[in-house]
Amino acid sequence: GKEIRAAFIAQKGHVVLSADYSQIELRVLAHLSQDRELIRAFDGSEDVHTHTASLVFEVEKGEVTQEMRRRAKTINFGVIYGMGESALAKQLRIPREEAARFIASYFRRYEGVRAFMDKTVDAARKGEAVRTLFGRRRFLPNLHSSNRGLRFEAERIAKNTPIQGTAADILKRAMVSLWKEPPSKGARMVLTVHDELVFEVPESEVEAAKANVVRLMRGAADLSVPLVVDAGFGRSWAEAH
Repeated sequence: GKEIRAAFIAQKGHVVLSADYSQIELRVLAHLSQDRELIRAFDGSEDVHTHTASLVFEVEKGEVTQEMRRRAKTINFGVIYGMGESALAKQLRIPREEAARFIASYFRRYEGVRAFMDKTVDAARKGEAVRTLFGRRRFLPNLHSSNRGLRFEAERIAKNTPIQGTAADILKRAMVSLWKEPPSKGARMVLTVHDELVFEVPESEVEAAKANVVRLMRGAADLSVPLVVDAGFGRSWAEAH
């Protein structure tokens, strides 16, 4: 990925400015679920994966190893995508029983997340639609399918859509704001990738443009936890990222 980004080079007299949301999907999950532990991690500017590792493995934060953090990160993002014990076991290369214990431990600690997931799936079964924070709908008729595989897939999508869909909506709202109020006179938005926006900016305007991009991206939504934006610039996309 780094080598591919190095191929994107700003024209003469310009730089590439890259700005991306930090852990936006987990922040959206904290807002939607109102889980106290997850909100506490983000409000305290803690590393959320270390926080999760501390809870799941029942150790002090200072005792969390890199391997524990890596596993906790996989679990954190696995929950967003509705990952079950089989998929988690495959990802972490551990026995299925151990993966099941990790997931159970996660939901014991993040009770608000479990309640949110259960409530979302139950509501979707009644109305066959799930919504993002801003009201975008996704219909899931397969929630009532007699095919077990299709039904489980629909449940996974029901859990994921409010989170990932809201994150996508926030990025789109940021793009609209940056179109209405360009970050600088000569700045030009050239690319969006997942939770990242990429601009080409005159060298003389880059500091002002960077500040405005961060400000407008942070203001794209009002969540229960801060929206954090990381921004950088350089001659190429690789240098900026």
